Amino acid sequence: MKALIVQFCIGMMMGAANVIPGVSGGTVAFITGIFERLVAALKSIDAEALRLFARGRFAALLRHVDFAFLAALGGGVVVALLTLARVFEWALERHEVPVFAFFFGLIAASVPVVGRMVKRWGAAHTAMFLVGTGAAASLAFLSPASENAAFPYLLLCGVAAFASMIIPGLSGSLVLLLMGNYALVLRAVNERDLGILMPVAVGAVVGLVALSRLLNWLFRRFHDLAVALITGFVAGSLLTIWPWKEVARSEWIEVGERVEEKILAYRWLVPEMDGAFLVALLAMGAGVVIVLATEWGFGRGRGKR
Repeated sequence: MKALIVQFCIGMMMGAANVIPGVSGGTVAFITGIFERLVAALKSIDAEALRLFARGRFAALLRHVDFAFLAALGGGVVVALLTLARVFEWALERHEVPVFAFFFGLIAASVPVVGRMVKRWGAAHTAMFLVGTGAAASLAFLSPASENAAFPYLLLCGVAAFASMIIPGLSGSLVLLLMGNYALVLRAVNERDLGILMPVAVGAVVGLVALSRLLNWLFRRFHDLAVALITGFVAGSLLTIWPWKEVARSEWIEVGERVEEKILAYRWLVPEMDGAFLVALLAMGAGVVIVLATEWGFGRGRGKR
C-alpha cells in the first residue's frame, strides 16, 4: 500500500509538471526512478494483453500490464490535471515570472541528476547530449499553429502531446501550445468538456503505447546513449522555460466568441536586479531544493531495496 501511495504522489508530480509549457513529466519519472518501469508497463499493453482479455483471464491480465502501478500513477496524473490545472492557470496569469523561475530551477537541477545515470561519458554520449539540447532548444523558436477543435486534429494532439509527455525534457503542454490547442485543452479540463477531452485521451493512449515500444528498445540496446540524449532534452528545455522574456510578435485571432492573442515569438531578456528578481531567485532556489530532496529521498529508497 505504501508503494502505491508513493506512485500516486509521483503521478501527481508528473501531472502538475505537464500543465506548464516547457516542463516535462518524464523528467519527474526519471528523477524518481520509475521511468524504465513506466515504459515497460506501457509496452506490456500488447497482443498478449488482448488475448488475456478476450479469454477472460483478468487476474493474469492485471499482472501482465503491471496494472496496480499504472493505476496508481495514472490516478495521480488525472487528479493533478483536474485540481491543479486551474491553480496554474491562475498563477501564470498573475505571477508568471516566479512560476517559470520555480520550474526553471526544477529543470536546471534535473540536468546533472539525469546525466549521472550515464555510466560512462564518451564522445558519442556528448554528441547525443548536444543533439538533444539543440532539438529541445529549437522548440522555443517555432511559431504555434492556430486553435483547431476538429476531431482528427484532437486525436493527433493527444498522440503528440502525451507521447512527448513521457520523454524527459520534452513537454506535452509545450507540444499542445505549438499545435495551437493548449488553451483549448486547458479550458476543457477546467470545464470537464468531454467533447474535447475524449479524442485527446484516445490519442494519448495510442501515443503512449506506441512510443513506449521504441523507448523500451532504445533502453535495452543503447541505454547510456539514450540517457545522454534525454539529458540534452532536459538541458535544452531551459531556453523555453526562461522566466524573463517578452512577446516579440503576436496576432489576435477569434476563438469562438472570444478574441485571443496568439504569441508567435518571444524576445529573451536579462533580468533587472530588483525586488521582483529576488522573489524569482527564491522561487528558482525552491525548485532546485525540491529536485535535490526528491532525488536524495528516492535514491535512498532505491538503495534500501
